Amino acid sequence: QQALCDEEIEVELWGVCYNIEETTFINFSYQEGSDYPPLSGEIPPEIGQLVNMTDLFLGGNDLTIIPPEIGNLINLQSLYLYDNEFTSIPSEIGNLTNLITLDIGYNQLTGNIPSSIGNLTNLTSLRLSGNQLTGEIPSEIGNLTNLTYLDLGNNQLTGEIPSEIGNLTNLYNLDLRFNQLTGEIPPEIGNLTNLFYLLLQYNQLTGEIPPEIGNLTNLYGLYLYDN
Repeated sequence: QQALCDEEIEVELWGVCYNIEETTFINFSYQEGSDYPPLSGEIPPEIGQLVNMTDLFLGGNDLTIIPPEIGNLINLQSLYLYDNEFTSIPSEIGNLTNLITLDIGYNQLTGNIPSSIGNLTNLTSLRLSGNQLTGEIPSEIGNLTNLTYLDLGNNQLTGEIPSEIGNLTNLYNLDLRFNQLTGEIPPEIGNLTNLFYLLLQYNQLTGEIPPEIGNLTNLYGLYLYDN
């Protein structure tokens, strides 16, 4: 149903009027038993007018398109889009340089991880797992030096693990399992001395385990099988 919004100061999204100046938070994440049905279709491009928004929660719905206008929300710190039906990540996501958490896990994303993701230098958590992403892990991921959690597992990523991953010295969890990664484990992984979990199983990695892995004295879980 349409809400009657004041178009000069409000935007209508999913039957609700949001004040353009004052809206900082939208939570439409769907959980079993929610008192509204899951959202479907595209995220309305008008969302890009809510430029003061810091937190957007749309997980667990049936949404299909992330509009490029999402890149206008330059104050966003948290963007939760997990468990929908999105098929691509707009490169404009790289404009969201204040993002701390980005979760687009468990969708139907295809194609490459956009290199513009390397602009998000404030990210501490990035989850793109459970999609059908292809191509190589962009070397620009090494710019995200504040990351503590990186999950690219359960995709169809190919090529070698970029040596730039060794720049992510704050990483606590690195999950690249269930991909088609090849080549040797880069010795730079030994720089990640805060790692607690290193998950590389179910790839096509070859060669020897680099001795630098011995530097990871905080490791609790090291998974290298099925390579």
